[in-house]
Amino acid sequence: QLQLVEFGGGLVQPGGSLRLSCAATGSALDDHPIGWFRQAPGKDREGILCINNSGDRTLNADSVKGRFTISRDNAGHTVFLRMTSLKLEDTGVYFCAAGSLFPSLLPDDYSEWGQGTQVTVSS
Repeated sequence: QLQLVEFGGGLVQPGGSLRLSCAATGSALDDHPIGWFRQAPGKDREGILCINNSGDRTLNADSVKGRFTISRDNAGHTVFLRMTSLKLEDTGVYFCAAGSLFPSLLPDDYSEWGQGTQVTVSS
């Protein structure tokens, strides 16, 4: 069974950058499209980016367009989320998840989830 673990969260100043990693074990990563989601306190989980199995197609939410990118290294069993020009409103817990449909930013289309990593944007 596929298991996902996120790394790389932390505290960053507005305008800064951060790269999150999503490491997969237990099953072939390239069997699944992967999505990145985030959840701020008191808010619903929001899909922000997803990538297809081979890594040549992506979809992003308008809230992160031009600032965040997703990529994957199937041989290295890892998916990355590169975040730049970070804003206060990007604060939240960031999750990666494996699904079966592409493209989709809907949490219900994803079945395997990591535990999340906290990203805090603050001066």
